[in-house]
Amino acid sequence: MSMEPKAASNQPSISSPAVQTVIQARQRPMEDLVVRQALPAAERCTIGPFVFFDHVGPNHFSPGSGLSVRPHPHIGLATLTYLYEGVIRHRDSLGFRQDIKPGAVNWMTAGRGIVHSERSPEERTETSHTLMGLQVWVALPQEAEQMAPSFVHFSAPSLPDKQQPGVTIKVIAGRCFGLTSPLVTQSPLFFVDIRLDAGASTTLEIDYPERAIYIVQGELSLSGNTYHEGQMLILQPDAEAKVTSHSEAVFVVVGGEPLAEPRYLWWNFVASDKKLIEQAKRDWQAGQLGHIPGDKESTPLPT
Repeated sequence: MSMEPKAASNQPSISSPAVQTVIQARQRPMEDLVVRQALPAAERCTIGPFVFFDHVGPNHFSPGSGLSVRPHPHIGLATLTYLYEGVIRHRDSLGFRQDIKPGAVNWMTAGRGIVHSERSPEERTETSHTLMGLQVWVALPQEAEQMAPSFVHFSAPSLPDKQQPGVTIKVIAGRCFGLTSPLVTQSPLFFVDIRLDAGASTTLEIDYPERAIYIVQGELSLSGNTYHEGQMLILQPDAEAKVTSHSEAVFVVVGGEPLAEPRYLWWNFVASDKKLIEQAKRDWQAGQLGHIPGDKESTPLPT
C-alpha cells in the first residue's frame, strides 16, 4: 500500500499495570477503501523497528471491482503483508508476481529502491468478494538501508503454529512461543497471529524489549481493562501480559529491538537521512527506481 506524507511525534504515555499506551487506529483516506492506521500515531511513532501499521478492511467489493493500487516506489524499508480474507496479487520491478492468500506472508525488502503494485486478481473481480488484512512497514537498519531489493513469500502451511486449548498461535516472523519463523529479517523483530475462542486466555511469552498488541477482531481483557477491535496496546517493558477473550478474538503481537537512530517517513520512503528521501523523489520522477514488466501505470509523486 502507499502512504501520504505525514509527520508524527511521540507524546506522553498512559500508564497501567501492563499497558503503557493505547492507540486507536484512525481511518485514513485511500480511494474507496476502509483503511485504519495505527502507526505512526501522535502517541507513538515506532514499535521495535515497525514504523507503519495499516489494518485494511474489511472491504466488500461487488462484481467488477476490487483492490487497485497502482505501481509505486519504496526505499529503506521492508513490507509485511498478511491477509485474513481475500487475495492480493503482488507484482514488482524485480519481476515477481505472487498471489497472497489468507495465512501466507509476503515480505518485500525495498532497500535502495523497488516498485510494486497490489491488485485483486482479475478472476477474483468476476464475483463479489471481501478483502481484509494487515500491512506493516519495518525500517531497515542503517547499514542495510541501501541493500539490494528482494522479495520472498511463505505459504500458510510453511509458517509454524501451535494449538493450545482455545488458542491458536502462528509465528509469522521472529522467534517466540518456542517457534521460529522461516522468514529472515534484517533486525530482531517478531509478528505473531493469535486466535482465542470465547473465554480462552493466553500469556504472551515474548522476550523482546518492545511489544504491542493490535486487535483485529473481537475484544480482549488485560490487567482488568477491556480493549476493542482497532486498538493497539503498547505493553509496559517486561510486564507479564495475560490476555482473555470475551468472544472469539483475533489479534497480532508485534515488536522487537528498537531502532538505533530516528527515521524519517515521507510518502512511501523511509530513511535515517533526509537526503536519501530527497534523492528518492528525484529518482522516482526520473523513472530510475524501476518498472513493473508490462505495467505502464504509475502513481505520481505527491505535491
